[in-house]
Amino acid sequence: MQDSQEVRGDVMTSYQSAPTRTIAAGGVAFAYRELGPRSGVPVVFLTHLAAVLDNWDPRVVDGIAAKRHVITFDNRGVGASSGSTPRTIHAMAKDAVTFIRALGLQRVDLHGFSMGGMIAQVIAQTDPGLVRKLILTGTGPAGGEGIKGVTRLSHLDTVRGLLTLQDPKQFLFFTRTAQGRRAGKDFLARLKERTQDRDAAISLASYGAQLKAIHRWGLERPQDLSVIHQPVLVANGESDRMVPSQNSVDLARRLPNSELVLYPDAGHGGIFQFHRQFVETALEFLER
Repeated sequence: MQDSQEVRGDVMTSYQSAPTRTIAAGGVAFAYRELGPRSGVPVVFLTHLAAVLDNWDPRVVDGIAAKRHVITFDNRGVGASSGSTPRTIHAMAKDAVTFIRALGLQRVDLHGFSMGGMIAQVIAQTDPGLVRKLILTGTGPAGGEGIKGVTRLSHLDTVRGLLTLQDPKQFLFFTRTAQGRRAGKDFLARLKERTQDRDAAISLASYGAQLKAIHRWGLERPQDLSVIHQPVLVANGESDRMVPSQNSVDLARRLPNSELVLYPDAGHGGIFQFHRQFVETALEFLER
């Protein structure tokens, strides 16, 4: 039995209890979860390097789902989704569009975090009629400053995590100040709240393919982002090491209809550290 806080009528409101479903499209069985009211434009979440369904902060998902229909999914070859993971952001974007259209959706809002924000930028350019609004968090443009260094940084902090018996995300997503360390521990604890029907971890092959895709994105020629006319909310921590925060400033400057939020004493996971403020800002942006 789900308690009354998790289900209102027939509306699922808790990511912790949202069932994992699959839908077949383009030769792939895509694993996904959905929650929140079924009215209005859905918000499709596009996730980060190495992430599966269980890597979304439930406070962010539940916060947005309090007002909006939220859909999270594993892209091709990731977690419980079948197939092999593409080695380019553009191919990942194509797969994401295949998934979205398989659900029968004609128009969506996209929230792309980190690698997901790169995918969202491509979708906005290849399928502009599909996208109403964009939220780009902890991410950067093609050819952006320092993005090609994500592989090296990820490897270094993975080793650092092993040596200190800590999750690498503590180093990759959060600052090393007292506030940052505490925020990281709180975030990692929230990721463990779901105990039933957890997703499969990403395979090493898929992780390698994603690293290659991000590296290639970092080496690409800059794109003409002025063609993205949708309203865009850009958010990040002010001290992002993974995708340097300057990239968020650059995105906001180059996108013609954008607004920028930078959180203090926060890194790549700034939207998770400041989840209450982020959810409030995101909902206000989406409901305009």
